[in-house]
Amino acid sequence: MINFQKRILTSFIILPLSIFFIIKSGYFLSFFLIFIFFIGLYELFKSFREIKNILFLASILILSLFSIYYLRVVSEDSLTLLYFVIALSISSDTGGYVFGKIFKWKKLTKISPKKTISGVFGSYFFSIICLVIFNEIYPSEIKIGINIFILTIIFSTTAQVGDLIISYFKRLEKIKDTGKILPGHGGIFDRIDGLMFVLILATILYHFKI
Repeated sequence: MINFQKRILTSFIILPLSIFFIIKSGYFLSFFLIFIFFIGLYELFKSFREIKNILFLASILILSLFSIYYLRVVSEDSLTLLYFVIALSISSDTGGYVFGKIFKWKKLTKISPKKTISGVFGSYFFSIICLVIFNEIYPSEIKIGINIFILTIIFSTTAQVGDLIISYFKRLEKIKDTGKILPGHGGIFDRIDGLMFVLILATILYHFKI
C-alpha cells in the first residue's frame, strides 16, 4: 500500500512536469530530453554488466527521446498524437497494475512474475477509457490511417510487450529496478519501459502515414 501511494504521488509530480517541458518546447524540451538521456545512461552503466544489453537499451532510449522531439515539433497533428501516446501508455500501465492487484489471476509469464492475465485485461480496459476521454478532448485529431480503436489496442499491446522486454533484460542481469530516482517506480527505465516502444512505433506510423 505504501509503495502504491509513493507510485501515485510520484506520477502526480513527474507527469505535469513532463507535459510542461513538452508544451514549452525549444530549449526547455531539449534540456529535459538530454537530462533524461544522461540519467538513463547512468542507470544502464550502473545496473547492467553486459555491453550488448547496454547498447540495445541505450538505442531504444535514444530513439524514444528522438520520437518525443519529432512528434512535438513536426505539426499540431503529431503533437496531439504525442499527448495520446503518453496518456495511453500511462493508462495501460495503471490498468495493468490496478487489475493485477485486485484480481490476482494466473501469472502471465516467468519473465515478470508480477504480470498477470488480469493485468493484461486491465491494460486494455484503461486504454479504451483513455481513448474515450481523449476523443472528447481532441475529437478525430489522430491523423493516422489505422482505425483509432485498433490503434489503441496496438499501442497498449506495444506498451505491455515493451514492459516485458525491459523486464527480460533486468532478469538477465538479476536486478529488480534500474534505479531509485523515482519513489514507487524505481529508475527511469522502470517508469518509461513501455512508453519508449510506443513512442517509436507512433513516430514510424506518423512519419510513413500508415
